Amino acid sequence: MGLDGFTSTTVEQDGTLDWCFQGVATYFTWYEMYPAGTIEVGKTLRPGDAITASVIRKGTAYTLAVTDSGHPGNSFTHDATCAARTCLDTSAEWIAERPAFRVGVAPLADYVSWTLTGGAETAAGVNGTITSYPGCYQLKMIDATGTYPLSTASATSGGASFTTTWHDSY
Repeated sequence: MGLDGFTSTTVEQDGTLDWCFQGVATYFTWYEMYPAGTIEVGKTLRPGDAITASVIRKGTAYTLAVTDSGHPGNSFTHDATCAARTCLDTSAEWIAERPAFRVGVAPLADYVSWTLTGGAETAAGVNGTITSYPGCYQLKMIDATGTYPLSTASATSGGASFTTTWHDSY
């Protein structure tokens, strides 16, 4: 979950990550204030954990928080600042995507499906859901050739929930 990234070069985001390397699954919670790198936090995350994530901006101050109700060691709150001319906050995003590392984009782990519930945003003092604001886009994750879908997303339910379904790794 995060701010920026759709039409800007910065992101202020947090969430969970899972990836496999040589058959070993790795899971953790994280945050990022791009262009600074991703910071790994909780490393006892497991499939099925109930996660709540938020990114809150007040002026140039940000509070990034992830709560894992089953494993509190994965939970964190991180405060950061970013100049308004740098962090433009032009979009709010709820994303399932392949992780990227310095050496490139990792294959997409077979996560079967992932459901986001309760997606909400407050902009200019107005509370809303994912679909409350103009310019709501549903994007498909595709392979490097741009032709084969790696996952699909369901239609947004009630303006605040959707499910993505895994199709392929590359």
